[in-house]
Amino acid sequence: MTDYPITPVHFRKVFLTDSFWLPRLETNRTVTIPSIFRKCEEYGRIDNFRRAAGRVPGPYVGQMPFEDTDVYKAIEGASYSLAQKPDPQLEAYLDSLIQTIAAAQEPDGYLYTNRTIDPGHVHPFAGSSRWSNLVMSHELYNCGHLYDAASAHFLATGSRALLEVALRSARLVRGVFGPEGRHDMCGHQIVEMGLARLYRITQDRSLLETARFLLEQRGRHESRPLYWYADDPGYCQDHLPVREQREAVGHAVRAAYMYCGMADVAALLPDEAYASAIKAIWREVMQSKIYLTGGIGARHKGEAFGSAYELPNLGAYAETCAAIGSVMWNHRLFLLTGESKYIDALEQTLYNGLLSGVSLRGDEFFYVNPLESDGEYQFNHGSAGRRPWFDVSCCPTGLCRFIPSLPGMVYASADSTLYVNLFMASHADVEVDGVRIGVVQETEYPWDGTVRVTLHPERAIHMRISIRIPGWSRGEIMGGGLYRFEDPSQGRPSLLLNGTPVEVPPGEGYATVEREWDEGDQLVLSLPMPVGRIVAHERVVEDRGKVALQRGPIVYCVEGRDADVPLSRVVPAKGELRVAREPDLLGGIVTVGGRGFKAIPYHAWANRGPGPMRVWLRGSP
Repeated sequence: MTDYPITPVHFRKVFLTDSFWLPRLETNRTVTIPSIFRKCEEYGRIDNFRRAAGRVPGPYVGQMPFEDTDVYKAIEGASYSLAQKPDPQLEAYLDSLIQTIAAAQEPDGYLYTNRTIDPGHVHPFAGSSRWSNLVMSHELYNCGHLYDAASAHFLATGSRALLEVALRSARLVRGVFGPEGRHDMCGHQIVEMGLARLYRITQDRSLLETARFLLEQRGRHESRPLYWYADDPGYCQDHLPVREQREAVGHAVRAAYMYCGMADVAALLPDEAYASAIKAIWREVMQSKIYLTGGIGARHKGEAFGSAYELPNLGAYAETCAAIGSVMWNHRLFLLTGESKYIDALEQTLYNGLLSGVSLRGDEFFYVNPLESDGEYQFNHGSAGRRPWFDVSCCPTGLCRFIPSLPGMVYASADSTLYVNLFMASHADVEVDGVRIGVVQETEYPWDGTVRVTLHPERAIHMRISIRIPGWSRGEIMGGGLYRFEDPSQGRPSLLLNGTPVEVPPGEGYATVEREWDEGDQLVLSLPMPVGRIVAHERVVEDRGKVALQRGPIVYCVEGRDADVPLSRVVPAKGELRVAREPDLLGGIVTVGGRGFKAIPYHAWANRGPGPMRVWLRGSP
């Protein structure tokens, strides 16, 4: 079938072994996922399915009508986790929960507990009848997360129990929406990529056509009733047909999910107009609308993108879910093009603006990820620090589903080429041109820049290995010109093949070695990791005269507890910065010290309680 030109190595074929990510996957498995399920029980999410199934009495419980999605996302995360490490107790719990969900589904495939429990007394956002208020009911948003969960569960376990629930729902959606049916669009995108995932499993092209049909309904806001966002149809990316959009506007999570769905349609149908649109939007974001941490969505109002260069620090929104959506979007753009800049942006977001969303313990979260805090402003939906749950808890559940899916982004293959994209100690079972190859990666990244990749093919094979040369190691930050190193000469990466130097072309995003590979052949990539001082484009008003610190892919910040003076007076002077490995601090980190301060990785801030914090510091003379 037609698909992305580049294929990711399946998440079931890559097993992490490193000291950075493996503990986080294990924390997600043993702390985050159980915590999420407990919260779903405590706040009535799971009882809503029991009520819809007629197993317990009572009304729908929840602030919003779309809280079924929290359960679906927890199932998705648990499924990915099972693929990495078997857990009979977790698997049995999922089996029982899926039986309840199946029982809650109506005979024609409709599954939306808020309406099923009591059709006459639904949440005001749900509308008076099915699909009648899609901008706010999020019925299709619910479907999208169901489809994602079902696909992950099937691929991880082989069970079709939840997949059959999802397919019954998808057949209903396909029958309701289409040229001869309803012409409408959901207020929150995700159903499009959910349908694409089901298409990959079933090869039912009508599901993919439905995804495209739903995308094509955007940009027709003049013909819709006046919704609550009527003064700004861009909030839901309804301002222009998707093929014509060239600028990121509106709610950042909705936008990122839509771009993912467009990428899937662009690859699977294919549709070059969709690909052109999302590439243009990506350039616009990288040039003027992304934080150094990779966060997107500057405004609290509408959780939305701001204007070009509107990137406040204390008032930043940068929702965790938006960072997750951005990573998924960048991964898809790489699979479409093979260009390393998309993995550079993915990595910058992953290690900073995404990972900051979950505490080191795994049970407290950021919905909002500012680049500055005074320790008092309650930016995080009522708190100046991390919280264990939210009225709308999309971010905790989003993290629990994303983190265990990460092994599926490390490697990819196409046209006799194996791509090494992310640097994580791991062992993988990959296939190139019909030959199975064991790949072992050894590294202490992101703290150390040495990466060893050893091959164990079942027989000798002529192929290419393309190992990414990160943009930060070439003096570039996400390729958009929005941020730059004061001194771009960070040292040159080097590459050894079985101990012999291999040329690394300057400025290239990949170093490619083509040869016949045999048992035990090894590449060793060495990436210099000095501390870089970064400045922002002069049009970013709040960052004028300031610098930020980055080492490798890690953006640093200073917390008030680690400075001898107020943060407004901290100056990371040139030539005075020193690096230290501190295994007993914040789970084991590398710190950057200067006169009167110690900087920690941004992703680790607020793990010692709320307090002042800054990423952007006074520039030195």
